[in-house]
Amino acid sequence: MREQVIEWLRARGVELEDIARVVQELLGGRFSDLTLEECLASVRRVVDKREAQFAILTGIALDVLAEQGHLPEPLRSAVREDSPLYGIDEVLALAITNLYGSVGLTSFGYLDKRKLGIIGQLNRHADGGVHTFLDDLVAGVAAAAAARIAHRRQTLADAAAGSEGEGKAAS
Repeated sequence: MREQVIEWLRARGVELEDIARVVQELLGGRFSDLTLEECLASVRRVVDKREAQFAILTGIALDVLAEQGHLPEPLRSAVREDSPLYGIDEVLALAITNLYGSVGLTSFGYLDKRKLGIIGQLNRHADGGVHTFLDDLVAGVAAAAAARIAHRRQTLADAAAGSEGEGKAAS
């Protein structure tokens, strides 16, 4: 199913590298040594999760159905227009954001407001497509990937600090 998710994203104009660039921009100020490769690896780990896969496939399917006029009213108009009171697009994305803890929630909120990189492109619907769900899902993946990196780096820092403390105690 992972490959199908990547194909559906690609068909809608999103590459995993695009999401990784958002992660790098989001965390670059905090981790100066953060590479695009590390960000991409984290994005891939998020996309490997079944919960993320189902959320992405569901959201893309709803965007496509709205685009094709196959959703009933008033749902069709709410999705096509990305109605500010709809909010289900953000709720679906939060299923991904929360995979790596609540720290991803603040990153998602920031990305939802700032629309960094590919998220802004999708939000503008520049290609004429409906991306009501997709822009938020991409933000959710980026926020989860960023949270994953932050958690991993903190764990490594804690382990390093613990090792230094153990060495000093033994001296």
